[in-house]
Amino acid sequence: MVGVCLAVCAAPSASAAAPDVHQVDVVDIIHSVSAGQVVATISAAEEAGAGLVLIRLDTPGGLDTAMREIIEAILNSEVPVAVFVGPAGSRAASAGYLITLAADISGMAPGTNMGAATPISGTGGEMPETLSRKVESDAAAYLRSIAERRGRDVALAEQGVTEARSWTASEALEAGLIDLMAGDTEEFLAAIHGRTVTRIDGSEVMLDTADAIVVLTEMSFRDRALSVIANPNLAVLLGMIGLLGLYLEFSNPGLLIPGILGGIALLLAAFGLNFLPVSLLGVLLLLAGIGLLTAEALTPSFGIMGLSGAVALTIGLLFFFEEQSLPTPALNLTWGLVIPSVLVFVGLVFFLGQLVVRAQKSPAVSGREGMIGLVATAYTDISPGGAGKVFVHGEFWDATSAGAVSEGERVRVLALLEGLTLQVGSAAAPGPDGARDE
Repeated sequence: MVGVCLAVCAAPSASAAAPDVHQVDVVDIIHSVSAGQVVATISAAEEAGAGLVLIRLDTPGGLDTAMREIIEAILNSEVPVAVFVGPAGSRAASAGYLITLAADISGMAPGTNMGAATPISGTGGEMPETLSRKVESDAAAYLRSIAERRGRDVALAEQGVTEARSWTASEALEAGLIDLMAGDTEEFLAAIHGRTVTRIDGSEVMLDTADAIVVLTEMSFRDRALSVIANPNLAVLLGMIGLLGLYLEFSNPGLLIPGILGGIALLLAAFGLNFLPVSLLGVLLLLAGIGLLTAEALTPSFGIMGLSGAVALTIGLLFFFEEQSLPTPALNLTWGLVIPSVLVFVGLVFFLGQLVVRAQKSPAVSGREGMIGLVATAYTDISPGGAGKVFVHGEFWDATSAGAVSEGERVRVLALLEGLTLQVGSAAAPGPDGARDE
C-alpha cells in the first residue's frame, strides 16, 4: 500500500521534471563571436544534461569558418539540436541555410525564408570564374554531406548553393527541407514534443519539451561589444579614424587628444578585424597607399605619389577581406564607405602635410628674436624713461618704456636691450610683422 502511494505521488513530479532546453539566439552576422556563443551553449547543455539545444536564427549569413565551427558542434553534440528561424520577417540566408539543414530538427515561422548560399567574394563582387567554381564546388559538397546525413533531398537542397535559390517557410516545409512551421519558439517546442529524432550516430531520441524550462544564453557585454565592432565596415572605419588621429598627432606633437582617440580607435579596429578574414594583400596595399600619400604631402611630386596612394588605398580597402565567405551583404565593404573614407583621408593628409611643410620652411623664431612682438603685462608702474617689471612668456623681466605705463597695463615688447632689459611700448603698437592685437 505504501509502495503504491509512493509511486502515485512520485508520478507528477517525474512528469514535471522535463529536461531543460538551452536556447541561444543568433540574430546577426555569423562570425567567430556568434560561433563561440553557440559552441558554449552546446557545451553547457551537455554538462547540465539538457534535453535539447535550441538555436533561434535570424541571419543574413556570415563567415565560412564560423559556420563550419557551428555545424561541427551541432553534428557532434551529445544533446539533440533544433534550429528555429523566427519570428516572422527573419531569415536563414547563406551560412544560416546550411546551419538549419544541419540541425536534428528544424522549423520556421510563417513569413520567413531560407537559402541563397552561393559563394561570393569578400568584397561583394563576382569571383574569378575558376575560383568561383572551386569555392562553389566545395560549398556544394559540404552541403550534400549535411543533407545526406539529415535525410533531406540532396539535389533540391544543393540548389541553394548552385542556383542561389531561396524558399519561403511553406515552400521549405513542402520540399522537406524543414520539419514543421510554428509561430514562435514556444509553439515550436510544443510541436516537437514527443517527436523522435535520429542522431548522426544512428541512435534515436524522443524529445521531451512540453514542460521544459528554457535556459537562454545571454551575451556578455564583452561579446556584445565585439559583435558590434566585428562588422567589417565599422572595423575599417575605426581603423581609418585611428590612422588619421595618429597622423595628426605625429604632425603636431603635443596635441594629445588626436593621438589618444586615434590609439583607441585603432585598438578597437584591431579587436574587430581579429574576428574577420583579413587579406594580407589588402593590408599591404592599404599601408602602401598611406605611405605614398604621406610622402606626397611632405615632398610634393606633382601628384604622382598622391594619385598612386589614393588608388592603392582604394584597392586595398576593396580587397581587404579574403574571398572565402558565403554571400553576406553585411560583410562586404560598400562603395559608400570606401570612397568617402579615401577622399577624407587624402584631403586631411594633404592639408596636414602642407602645414608641416609650411612650418618647416618658416624661419625659426626663438630666444631673443622670439621675445620681440610678444604682449606682456606690467607688474609695476614704469615712468617715462624709467625702469620696472613686466610679466611675459611665463617669466618676470626688467623693462623700460618711453612713455608712462601703469601696473597691470598690457604692453608690447619692442626690443631686447643690453642687460636682458625689455623695451616696451603700447600694446596697440604694431608688432614686427605689422600685426596689431585687437
